[in-house]
Amino acid sequence: MTDSSSTVRRNASRVRWQQTTTAILCGTTLVTIPILGNAQETGEGSDDNEGYRLAPIIVNAQAYADDDANSIVAQELWVGGKVATSILDTPASVSVITEKEIEQRNASTTEEVLQYTPGVLTDYYGTDDRNDYFKIRGFEATTYRDGLTLGSMRGVREEPYAFERVEVLRGANSTLFGPADPGGSVNFVSKRPRFERFGEGYLSYGSFDAKEAGVDVGDTLNADETVAYRFTGTIRDSDREYDHSKDNNGFLMGGLAWEPTEYTSASVIFDYLKRDDTPNSGGYPLDREYDRSDFFGEPGFNYHDVERTSLTGQLTHDFNNGLTLRGNLRYSDLTDDFGYVYITDSAARVGSVVDRDYFGTDNEAQELIGNAILQYDARFDQVDSSTLVGVEYRDASTEDSSFYGDATSIDIANPVFSGAPSSLNVYSSNKQDFTTESVFLTQNLSFYDRFIVTAGVRNDSMDVSSTNMAGVTDSDDFSETSLRGALTYRVTDEISTYVSMVESVAPPTIGIDPERGEQYEIGAKYSPFGTNALFSAAIYDLTRDDVTISVVQDNGVIERETVGESRVRGLDLEAKAELTDSFSVAGGYSYMESEVVRDSNADREGNEFTAAPKHTASLWGYYTLPSQDMSIGLGARYIGSYYFDVANTSKSSAATLFDAAFSYQLTQDADLAVNVSNLLDEQHVVGSSTADYYNPGREISAKVSYRW
Repeated sequence: MTDSSSTVRRNASRVRWQQTTTAILCGTTLVTIPILGNAQETGEGSDDNEGYRLAPIIVNAQAYADDDANSIVAQELWVGGKVATSILDTPASVSVITEKEIEQRNASTTEEVLQYTPGVLTDYYGTDDRNDYFKIRGFEATTYRDGLTLGSMRGVREEPYAFERVEVLRGANSTLFGPADPGGSVNFVSKRPRFERFGEGYLSYGSFDAKEAGVDVGDTLNADETVAYRFTGTIRDSDREYDHSKDNNGFLMGGLAWEPTEYTSASVIFDYLKRDDTPNSGGYPLDREYDRSDFFGEPGFNYHDVERTSLTGQLTHDFNNGLTLRGNLRYSDLTDDFGYVYITDSAARVGSVVDRDYFGTDNEAQELIGNAILQYDARFDQVDSSTLVGVEYRDASTEDSSFYGDATSIDIANPVFSGAPSSLNVYSSNKQDFTTESVFLTQNLSFYDRFIVTAGVRNDSMDVSSTNMAGVTDSDDFSETSLRGALTYRVTDEISTYVSMVESVAPPTIGIDPERGEQYEIGAKYSPFGTNALFSAAIYDLTRDDVTISVVQDNGVIERETVGESRVRGLDLEAKAELTDSFSVAGGYSYMESEVVRDSNADREGNEFTAAPKHTASLWGYYTLPSQDMSIGLGARYIGSYYFDVANTSKSSAATLFDAAFSYQLTQDADLAVNVSNLLDEQHVVGSSTADYYNPGREISAKVSYRW
């Protein structure tokens, strides 16, 4: 056991350590909400009547502290660290999916984690399972892990059991993170060592013969409790809902944390991800609705092998004079190979024989990314100031070869498989190198604990080179500056409003100007005292300029030109609340108007985006019976209709899907949970071109977990 002063020192140190990476860049001055015994620190400058001040700003002493394992409501935005920024004071539309919500819904993919988040559309490619597919506000989204971009690793399907929470930031954000897509960002926050003993293990079985086991354990390693470890792992052996499929994967993650003093901390995390599954069902013919179990690909050529290793290190030192230094570094290595056969149907087809093609990619990638950040906090009478300056460096390389060609046709009335293609037509082979050097500055000023002014600027110098299969090397360099500005007004200690302007710069392509995004947003947030709840609303106007499109030249050659412009305007509403100790609810609604403003093909101007429904809504409720040993959950997701193609000639049908959950406490430390997704087994087309792709069917899983 440790004495009380040691506990205070360790808790205060933990708070400092957890403010890592770009959590400090969220555009508001940083705060910490009082957390049990961490609320105050004994020592010089402490005040028994105020919460501990990490950075000058309003300290909401009545707010609930975040506990992602036991609450679906988050009041703080970590964006790569912990206990960093009050969501109420963040001038942006954000959502946080906590560990508890992920567990309630038994979300096993990023698509499932995000499918109850307003402004986000997931799974619009159906049984194409190579990646996690999602869009935010009609555009692609950039993914991060602990605040550092995943870059060339972004196509990998992440393991949700590895994360304490998943954060969604809607809208452009290059000033915070560098080159990014305009729709927004998804940040995965890794599970980290805790300075206490804990453990969890589980076994589960479900639809499609899905067998899974997992463990998450940790403790301190020395007598004075300055070193802690954590080990997390899962293994899965399963089929998918279509024939001749598999969905096998394994994940291991180990971490060490060292806190020699209350002012200095360091951590290192190693993780390994391996997937051995099938990438695609091959699609379904266009003439009618088929059973999801049907398979029209090729069993002998339907593979997806992924192997990724990452090593992350973080260091924080508080100089105890308002100045804090943070450093973050990560190296990742990835191999990602897949190949499959898919049908190429046509509405004009006569008979039951359908053409097929094959497609695949062999890919290798390495990435080194790191940053160093200085933060200085000061208070001048009624003005609080937080200044951040930092540098970031990223060096990434990829080698890939892609193959594509005709495959043997198949008779869908009597499928006979012909085996893998006898030879592969490699149409593209490239070796690419990306180097980015960045510098950024953010200034936050709080006046009279009510007005918060945020200003930020970032410059990214990017060098890109590519060598094709003929040995020809091409290169280009870019220097892009992005700006951010916002004004937040705290109407009361429970209500805040804001107006913001943010910019984005998409990762560039050789010879093409980077696509730029610009968003204007007005929003409001409400966190009532006495209730663990957060309500938010935002209206926005998001424009993407310099859109790259393919243009047919006079000589018949197709070249890519930067001539386009597109825009989305909309509304996002979200509510998350734990209304009682037994009942929680999460709901959201989004309205979105998308438009192609300029296009080389005038016929497409005025069209809507693909996979951009005007209306989406969701509601999830979870209730624990008075006996406290049984809980039930029920959710509904509504996805409005959207276009499949840029010409706006084919469209999906609107659909509502239901999910359910049941949990029973077997003993004080053991639980049984049963989850059903798509409860009514509703089937509809989510993507269509040369084939139809359906939404996932009903899946049932049962899990027994034990905690200590």
